[in-house]
Amino acid sequence: QVQLVESGGGLVQAGGSLRVSCAASGSIFSINAMGWYRQAPGKQRELVATITNSGSTNYADSVKGRFTISRDNAKNTVYLQMNSLKPEDTAVYYCNADIVTRGLNRGDYWGQGTQVTVSS
Repeated sequence: QVQLVESGGGLVQAGGSLRVSCAASGSIFSINAMGWYRQAPGKQRELVATITNSGSTNYADSVKGRFTISRDNAKNTVYLQMNSLKPEDTAVYYCNADIVTRGLNRGDYWGQGTQVTVSS
């Protein structure tokens, strides 16, 4: 079994900062790419940022220059530092990871989501 647990969401004023974290645990052999997605009310889930196990990153145009994704491979944890937050960043943020289990089964795993609310 594999679990992804997010933390760090909350309420912040526009222009402020938040950092969300996601820790993977369980029967993990290796983790490939990890990433963050978000879903605002009435909208589809969208990519925010991804990071490979070697540290290559990719960002949605809407967050480039404001958000930074990073990971600690020793802790199986991925972070998203969000600066200069805007009301349109309000959403539930989901962690995603491409994980190979100790049974050598590869799967796509999701966290339960953490709410980020940016007030104007």
